[in-house]
Amino acid sequence: MNRRVFTGGVFAGLGSAGRGAGAQVKPGGIPVRAFGKTGAKVTVIGQAGGRLPMTGSKEDARAIVRRAHELGITYFDCARAYWDGQSEEVFGDVLPQWRKDLFITTKSDKRTRKEAEADLAKSLRALKTDYVDLWQIHGIGNKDEVKQIFGPGGAIEAFEAAKKSGKCRFIGFTGHHDPEAHLEMLKAYDKYDSIMMPLHAADPGYLSFEKMVLPVVLQRGMAVQAMKPTANAKLLSQLSVREALSYVLSLPISCAAVGCTMIGQIEDDVRVAQSFKQLGAQEMASLRKRVDGIKGPRLEDWKRNTESASTQPPHRDV
Repeated sequence: MNRRVFTGGVFAGLGSAGRGAGAQVKPGGIPVRAFGKTGAKVTVIGQAGGRLPMTGSKEDARAIVRRAHELGITYFDCARAYWDGQSEEVFGDVLPQWRKDLFITTKSDKRTRKEAEADLAKSLRALKTDYVDLWQIHGIGNKDEVKQIFGPGGAIEAFEAAKKSGKCRFIGFTGHHDPEAHLEMLKAYDKYDSIMMPLHAADPGYLSFEKMVLPVVLQRGMAVQAMKPTANAKLLSQLSVREALSYVLSLPISCAAVGCTMIGQIEDDVRVAQSFKQLGAQEMASLRKRVDGIKGPRLEDWKRNTESASTQPPHRDV
């Protein structure tokens, strides 16, 4: 299920059960947080490029990205694999005139130095910039990938070279399949600036990134980017978008990437961020309890399924 099929303006005006109060959203007022120890700061929510293919056209996608910027979002998340490079092209069509004020990220899912470097060259051309703020090793799924990345001619060589040459300011990695794979990446290397992983109210109940990975990266002072705050809409049978997003923003993260396919959706997410108030421990526990009955591999079908023999990641849409 994709929350962006049915949320957004459809829920506007439904009060606490829906998405915001339906009032006209005003630009600005989005909280800003430090991006780990990097010295950079970003808005607590960011426009995610992974859902732009669902807008229907590049024109519609550009309108959403433009509106995100108008509302004050400074963090824009993308990847070479999104929309076969077209998500980067959309960012490149809209964002360059404000480049110095933005934090732009992209990713490569290639595991060798040569392939990753080729990805970065394509990304920079598509984004119409000579550097990205953050370049990430995309979609870590298992320990074998970690070995390849850090083996001879592995992708980490491309990432280190890009940072040294100024083609990226910071480096990190992403993934949503297995927290054990994230821990393996952290054991292999201690110079990451950031990490991206799924964080939401049901995550603590099954192969939890919040329980297993978050404490480790916080101890290192890494920036934490959250993905899937509504668990691809599946939490919305029990929680409102406001509750789901507030749970994630109440964790010690730098930002949450939100995927939008309509302008009303990015406006709703901005409205939530503008009025965000930190949840207390009891409120967090209450939200976890409300989704306890739907936790597990059926909800989080992007995670390793402990009920089956498969160890391969199903896809890399992070």
